[in-house]
Amino acid sequence: MVIPDLSDTIAALATPPGTGAIAVLRLSGPRALIIADGIFRGKRLENQPSHTAHFGRIEDEQGRALDEALVTVFRAPATYTGEDLVEISVHGSAYIQQEVLQLLLRRGARMAQPGEFTLRAFLNGKMDLSQAEAVADLVASQGEAAHAVALRQLRGGFKTEIARLREELIHFASLVELELDFSEEDVEFADRIQMKALVEKIQGYIRPLLQSFALGNALKTGIATVIAGRPNAGKSTLLNALLHEERAIVSEIAGTTRDTIEEVLNIRGLQFRLVDTAGIREAQDQIEALGVQRTMEKIQQASILVYVWDVAAMTLAEVYADLASLGGRGGLIVVCNKMDMNPYFKTEWLLDPTSPDIPPYLLEGGPLPAHSAFSVPHSSLIPISAKTEQNIEYLKEKLFEIALGGEVELDHTIVTNARHYDALQRAASALDDVTTALESGVTGDFIALDIRRALNFLGEITGEIGVEDLLGNIFGKFCIGK
Repeated sequence: MVIPDLSDTIAALATPPGTGAIAVLRLSGPRALIIADGIFRGKRLENQPSHTAHFGRIEDEQGRALDEALVTVFRAPATYTGEDLVEISVHGSAYIQQEVLQLLLRRGARMAQPGEFTLRAFLNGKMDLSQAEAVADLVASQGEAAHAVALRQLRGGFKTEIARLREELIHFASLVELELDFSEEDVEFADRIQMKALVEKIQGYIRPLLQSFALGNALKTGIATVIAGRPNAGKSTLLNALLHEERAIVSEIAGTTRDTIEEVLNIRGLQFRLVDTAGIREAQDQIEALGVQRTMEKIQQASILVYVWDVAAMTLAEVYADLASLGGRGGLIVVCNKMDMNPYFKTEWLLDPTSPDIPPYLLEGGPLPAHSAFSVPHSSLIPISAKTEQNIEYLKEKLFEIALGGEVELDHTIVTNARHYDALQRAASALDDVTTALESGVTGDFIALDIRRALNFLGEITGEIGVEDLLGNIFGKFCIGK
């Protein structure tokens, strides 16, 4: 991406395309007020103070009225882009939107590139790169948690953390660089013990940020949650119960679900991408075989696996065999379904099949191990009836608990961006090299090189160090009007 000419005035539709109650068109640049004045019939906008709204008409070159409009004036530098900015609110007719946009372009504006308004905000110092990326995350947020994390980053939470790390590191970097100027005199301005302590302190900041990425990515994209089990175990009924709607076809005929069905479930602001899968069994035909293959692929990709089995029809040997085929994994919930048909079932029997009160039918198809062949805490064995929605709310709470891995504090910085995660990893690696260099007693020029690398990687996050290709990759993913 070539950085666009900031002397241009750009225009774009800021609201989604299509018919709606209103539509907003946005102008930004040195001629924004002049161009808007050329099509607006009301007060002269160039004479109006910043952050004021004015009612009037939009007319074309022939004086034909296109619409009545509310025009809002924002004067530089106190604007989103740091430039003069005008927003024109018109009725949401697709025809009106296009006519007004073309009129702005004929008056001298240029069509904005994707993300160019936010790019200008970054280039004009209104926000750093991590804040600019948070704008896209905020627009795309689908749940309360994702919204809270993006909003905190937009307000500069991540920027503050990174700035503190770089400031402390720059101090010692400058001392090491100063030593290089006096290399012939063999002096040390930077205390090596203090420098090592500082590096360890900064690593102590970076490690929690790196560890937060798994949670941050889940908050941003949703948690992949796969519902698996044998045919007729009640997987589709469970999906419907969780969603409180008839999303999947439910039938007593085994193998009804032959392909995956995906839906989004919001639990206390956290998004779960539920995947209902084909039943795990020996396929009866080619289509079902493809469904079972896709099931196994989804299981491998899942962050949480909800294994569903029928307490009224299956044996413990069958459950153990299924779980063994799924492989040992974390994020596993074993749902003991159809408790309405077998209300006396005890989840403890799964953990100890030698219990004296266990019914004979559960022990068929042995031999059975002395204890269950899978490591699942008792709290992850959940008896439910998907048909009557017994314990469904408890299951939701368990999903939420496993997804977060404990309590999450959204007022702390959480890394949600893969680019930030990669830069932090490389910064941490460079700091490891600094520690190794200090312990090995190497000369200051090598230490300075590793410190500069760490500073550059941290600077990439906020845009203090950047290249045009990086900016193009980031802002090219924005919508046109942002």
